Amino acid sequence: MAACIENCRSQTSTSPFSLESNQCLMSSSLCKLVKLCIPTLPNSISTKSLNWVDQKISETSKITPQVEDEKEDEDEDDMWLKIQEEAVSDAQQEPVLYEYYYSTILSHNSLESSLANLLATKLSNSSLSKSTLLDVFIKDREIRSAIRNDLKAVRERDPACTSYVHCFLNFKGFQACQSHRVAHKFWSQGRTAVASLIQSRVSEVFGVDIHPGAKIGSGLVIDHATGIVIGETAVVGENVTILHNVTLGGTGKGFGDRHPKIGDGVFIGAGSKVLGSVRIGQGAKIGAGSVVLKEVPPNATAVGNPARLIGV
Repeated sequence: MAACIENCRSQTSTSPFSLESNQCLMSSSLCKLVKLCIPTLPNSISTKSLNWVDQKISETSKITPQVEDEKEDEDEDDMWLKIQEEAVSDAQQEPVLYEYYYSTILSHNSLESSLANLLATKLSNSSLSKSTLLDVFIKDREIRSAIRNDLKAVRERDPACTSYVHCFLNFKGFQACQSHRVAHKFWSQGRTAVASLIQSRVSEVFGVDIHPGAKIGSGLVIDHATGIVIGETAVVGENVTILHNVTLGGTGKGFGDRHPKIGDGVFIGAGSKVLGSVRIGQGAKIGAGSVVLKEVPPNATAVGNPARLIGV
């Protein structure tokens, strides 16, 4: 390790981050970390960087959480390594943010650990410790898969998302959704008090109010997120896109099953209200500002107040 870094420092190059691949036996992602640590950064940062690289090399085999399916292991690990690489690239461009990327990404050995720490910090409540959130993330395979599907969905469908790490750290819609997944897990276990506490804190911190009883599919994009309200008996399918100020609520006249059922691949525009136990068919689109009180067929487009169909 020391020899590798010494070789990097002794090279003649126009870039302080240059590194010949045949002079280092580490993986390309770890070499990027070494480049980051070459002393263009303050001494306090570079020392911590070198220590972290040494630890990273010795713990490479521990990065992936223990799960039964090896192929899913590899997919999950690929996503985490990609996030780490992007964090390193960002820290190269903005060394002043290194401490931030180190504490949120580079000091953790799994995506679940990093996310649990991030959400526990954001929600800032002594009752919501990192260990409590991490326990749910690691034990629930469905949640682990949904986290990665949500990241991929935002990266692919939101043109403002420039990288996975950008979404992971900065998109409150993604963070609110993952917080809800934890709350929903507690709710389904009958632990309604802690589930309601998480809902309350998410509403205060992110401006997103999703009842912990609501069922949310994976691949969800909540763009901008401010003002989202989703009721207790609502069901949201796979690969749905919801813009800001959307309400999936009740009419105020019913009890029991009283909230919308959103099919797979539905797009709901900003400011729309879908009220009552109505079904929005697969692939349908709801125009911005619409008020939907009746069922919308699959692949149809509904606009207006009250909403009317304008095409299939």
